[in-house]
Formats: sequence, C-alpha cells, structure tokens
Amino acid sequence: MANTSTIAAPVVTVKASKPKRAPLVTRSTLNTIAKNLIPPVVVLIAFLVIWELLCSRPGAGLPPPSRVVTEAWDLIVDPFYDNGGTDKGLFWHILASIQRVALGFALATVMGILVGTLIGQSEWAMRGLDPIFQVLRTIPPLAWLPLSLAAFRDGQPSAIFVIFITSIWPIIINTAVGIRNIPQDYRNVSAVLRLNPLEFFAKIMLPSAAPYIFTGLRIGVGLSWLAIVAAEMLIGGVGIGFFIWDAWNSSHISEIIVALVYVGLIGFVLDRFVAFVGTLVTRGTATA
Repeated sequence: MANTSTIAAPVVTVKASKPKRAPLVTRSTLNTIAKNLIPPVVVLIAFLVIWELLCSRPGAGLPPPSRVVTEAWDLIVDPFYDNGGTDKGLFWHILASIQRVALGFALATVMGILVGTLIGQSEWAMRGLDPIFQVLRTIPPLAWLPLSLAAFRDGQPSAIFVIFITSIWPIIINTAVGIRNIPQDYRNVSAVLRLNPLEFFAKIMLPSAAPYIFTGLRIGVGLSWLAIVAAEMLIGGVGIGFFIWDAWNSSHISEIIVALVYVGLIGFVLDRFVAFVGTLVTRGTATA
C-alpha cells in the first residue's frame, strides 16, 4: 500500500490597510473660505490705503487711519475702564445701549406679532388700522423723542419708547403679510381638527408666517440700533450715542471713528443673530 503524503499549502496573511482619515479641512472648504474672506479683506485694505493717502495731506478734515489708532489707542486696548459717572470705556456704553435695545425691541416684537396677527386675520382690522400704521411708520425716530420726554419725563424710558415705536412697524407689516399668505389647505385642516383659536395661532399661524415674521424682526432690530444711537445723543447718560456726541463736543474725532466701527460691528452682529434664530425656527417648523 503506497504511502501518500499531503503538503500543506502555505498560509499567506494579508494585512488590512488602515482606512485613511478624512482631512479635517478639505480643499473645497479652503476654497470656500478664501472666496468669502479674500474679497472683503482686499477691499478693506484698499479703502484704508486710499483713506490714508487722502487724509494725510495738510488741511485734511479727518485724521488718517494711522493717526486714529495712535490717538485712540487707549480706548481700543482698554474698553473696560470705569472712572465713575459717564467716564467709562466703550464696553460699558455699548452694554447700556444694548440693554435699552433689548427691552424696547422685545416689547416691539410681542406687540408687533400680536397686532400683525390681528390685521392679517381680520379684514375689518386691516381696513381700520393699516392706513394709520402706514402714516405713523413714516415719522422719523427722533421726531418721537420730544413727545416721549414729555410723557415719561425721563431719558431711559423715553429712549426705550423711541426704540419700540421705531421697530414695531416692519414687524406688524411683515407679520400681517405672513398671516394673509397662510395656505387655505392649512386652514381647512385646522377646521377639520377643530383647533381652538389658541391652538390655531400656535400650531398653524406662527409656524406658517415665521419666515415673514423674522424678516420683519431683522429690519426692526436694525432700526432699533439706529434709533438708540440717535436718541442717546439727545438724552445723555451712558450709551454709545452719548459717547459719540460727547467726543464731538471735545473734538476727539479719532474716538468718534472708533465708536462708529463698534456701532457697525454690533449692528451686524445683531442682524446675524436674529437671522440665525430665524433659520433655526423656520427649519424646525419645516421639519415638524
């Protein structure tokens, strides 16, 4: 009987290659950042260069950027000082202005949405109130200040009233437009489900009109910031508007320019914040 031998085949092990980690920052992300960042930086540099050249000449009315930085350096690097009274850094002036804007704008938001809902839902209310509101909204913010000072006899509530009366109109108008544009199918569904007025307001009206409402809120918060700066120039006290007016009386033009930069940045942040909240809310209502 023949012996048979078996030869075992060699075992070949293949090491599994580790999956490559995706880069944290892709080339497309870098390209997007560059496209969004480079153009404004180039424009800003060009603006500063032109400003420097034009205002460095003898007899120029405005200081060049180099002199602004030199003269207002202490104000830029230390906005938190507080020597009592109105002698405060820009941080405290801006904080006081933001607090006034927050209170006045919050009141305008609540009243604007409620009145806008009434106008959008009621034909009679629209015919009665809309012409009056169209007239009142054209009155400049500072024109309300003497009346508010006579009514409240104090600068703080007067400034808040000016913010309220300035920012409420776009909120009312945009809310009313949003309510009137609610699809009829939504109203039919609410009738089938027998929703009471409060449920219809919370579950149908507000989610459907949210994009219009936040458009009005963005316009309103911008008007609020404009109104408070103008009002504070007249009522005095702590606030960015008072700071600008006080710097003008002291002939500190460089401080005015620095304050204006802060005003623009804060206004931009307020607008972006309302837009961000609006994106979250409208996205939530769309997926609900």
